[in-house]
Amino acid sequence: MPVGDDERLYTVGELARRVGVPARTVRFWSDAGVVPPSGRSAGGYRLYDSQAVARCDLVRTLRDLGLGLDAVRDVLARRATVAEVAEAHVEALDAEIRALRLRRAVLSTVAARGGTEKEMVLMNELARLSVRERRQIIDDFVARVTEGVGLSPDAIVIADWMREMPDDPSPERVDAWIELAGLVADEDFQRKVRQLVVTGSGDGWAPEWRPGLYPAVVTLAGRAVADGIAPESLQGKTVLDEIVSPSLPPSERAELRERLELLADARVERYWQLLEILNGGTSSPTAIPAFHWLTTALRAHG
Repeated sequence: MPVGDDERLYTVGELARRVGVPARTVRFWSDAGVVPPSGRSAGGYRLYDSQAVARCDLVRTLRDLGLGLDAVRDVLARRATVAEVAEAHVEALDAEIRALRLRRAVLSTVAARGGTEKEMVLMNELARLSVRERRQIIDDFVARVTEGVGLSPDAIVIADWMREMPDDPSPERVDAWIELAGLVADEDFQRKVRQLVVTGSGDGWAPEWRPGLYPAVVTLAGRAVADGIAPESLQGKTVLDEIVSPSLPPSERAELRERLELLADARVERYWQLLEILNGGTSSPTAIPAFHWLTTALRAHG
């Protein structure tokens, strides 16, 4: 009477050919306990039954999908379902893909820029940072500059811009994040931003000159700079009166000037420019000369 498939026993070599893997792989899986032998031949060779064939097929499939032996054991021992293991593996693959895309973007930036060794080190450090580590850099910065003051809704949105990096960032965004990471780590810059946060946390912004101030400075003071109008001159006062109401009380004019002097810092402006790039926009032209012109005019014409 012929032996049926359910009763047949296979050697390591036969099982390997049946499943389509090398014999050494079957031996490895057997030694690892994921495909144990069903018995031994008279000569001491391992033998496997039809259940071992099915088990070996499943192990090969799971391994082809990239699952580790621990995950395979959990499935075979029914400590986890295939669906649960697959879901966990998808999450791990997604994280790996994000990391690889970021590294690719960093390497592309290095290749395109031909940067210095120092820049290469910084870029490599960024590529090695996990999402959690990148967020921690920003969270530490935000915590330091807002301690005891709290975050406004706008500040929360801005902090989110700083934390996030697209899966496949452009070279411009990689550059922006590297520069931003260096900027927020600078203690002098932290003190400057802390001063801005504390100064702006009260009721100091008078409503009569707050709306539209920035575009007015950029347009009117910027034009005065381009035209060579001295801020201390009578013509400069005429431009000043278009930007800041002449009826604004002296105390509020002085407060405005002090606030603008804090804002007219190239690093603070660069900070905002980098955030624009990280948020998918383009860097705005510098407005520092226009703000310097305005603060000088405010000081000259009290």
